[in-house]
Amino acid sequence: MSRHIVHISLTAKNTPARLSEQPPVVFEAARPETPAITIDPRKRFQKMEGFGGAFTEAAAVTWQKLPPEKQAEVMQAYFDPDNGLGYTMGRTHINSCDFALGNYAYAEVAGDFSLEHFSIARDRAALLPMLKEAVRCSGGLKLFASPWSPPAWMKTNKQMNGGGRLLPECRDVWARYYCRYIREYEKEGIPFWGLTVQNEPEASQSWDSCLYSAEEERDFVRDYLGPTLRKEGLGHLNLMIWDHNRDAIYERARVVYDDPQAAQYVWGAAFHWYVGDHFDNLTAVHEAFPDKRLLFSEGCQEGGPHAGEWGVGERYGHSLINDLNRWTVAWVDWNLVLDERGGPNHVGNYCSAPILVDTQAGLPLYQSSFYYLGHFSRYIRPGAERILHATTTDALETTAFLNPDGTIAVVVLNRTEQAVPFALKYHDQAARTISPAHSIMTLRFANFSG
Repeated sequence: MSRHIVHISLTAKNTPARLSEQPPVVFEAARPETPAITIDPRKRFQKMEGFGGAFTEAAAVTWQKLPPEKQAEVMQAYFDPDNGLGYTMGRTHINSCDFALGNYAYAEVAGDFSLEHFSIARDRAALLPMLKEAVRCSGGLKLFASPWSPPAWMKTNKQMNGGGRLLPECRDVWARYYCRYIREYEKEGIPFWGLTVQNEPEASQSWDSCLYSAEEERDFVRDYLGPTLRKEGLGHLNLMIWDHNRDAIYERARVVYDDPQAAQYVWGAAFHWYVGDHFDNLTAVHEAFPDKRLLFSEGCQEGGPHAGEWGVGERYGHSLINDLNRWTVAWVDWNLVLDERGGPNHVGNYCSAPILVDTQAGLPLYQSSFYYLGHFSRYIRPGAERILHATTTDALETTAFLNPDGTIAVVVLNRTEQAVPFALKYHDQAARTISPAHSIMTLRFANFSG
């Protein structure tokens, strides 16, 4: 019998290993042993769309502060399919968000129902150059856009910050606004894959925000946004509801999906991670509405840059594994790059990013989250199918995928203080290795079962 090789990539705390290739192991005859991870590629689940991060004005202006060679390095690090993380997805914001340099909208003139004064000129300074370079490096991105707030004149509170609601008389113009935005970006050579209706529709924030009840979101999609997208020839865009935390995702999805007229326009639900795990709520949504998709659209370590902290990467790994194991088809991080403060941010809402930038030295600083993300995005490619896996120990968290090229990728996360020897079992064979303390590893091998 030929011996099948397992290639191993490792990132581990208190070692130099960062997505580093390790000595391979081989499959040998299996025997009763534990801990063990068993995989079975005959049992397959959702297909992956991809992984990515967010293009914000903050990320773009920070990226531009790097010297040209370092700008190129960051682009390659994220988007190169061979030498980088191989990102294939991205998110950006319609109008301003908290990670912009201030409030702005593309139609600032009050009462501009014809959108005569609509302009994306501001985005040409930073956002569009970064997006264009990412598209060039990646060979194409599945990009989606999310609004944080309509223009102030369309809202009940007459400002972009502090919540407020979309005025009923502005629902039609706001639906047309999305379409105009998409068309203007298309003129710049940036096509879109999808849209979300509203970022965090249950949060009245000190920054750009707008409130929708579940019923308001349903009605806006059913009566305005969905029909307008179709009328404007944009019905192919993947429209997502919710775009908020996992805690309330089932109730929001139920209200929209139980209405067939609204549901026909909706590809799926997007979600964030900010109020606890609540992973099983994703399973509930999938089991109730299996024809709708789940997409992780935002997560970051809040409260500053957290430079050098290992726990940030482990939070990413824990979320990624549990989201993917519960039917998530895409996982999109928040800001691609931020400065040494965790900004800029026009309300001081600083946070971490996988790449921070020392703006004085002009250097990108790669954080633990960058490497943890890479253990998924580099080795689980678009079109990969999640396959059945089982583990005999709580010390290891794992997921497994069969790639379109026939390779299997098994991600193993160890958040404990102890190294854990284990066997990767596949049919009647096993490959034996060790998961170091506070590490993540990706095991890859050819699917030799047929």
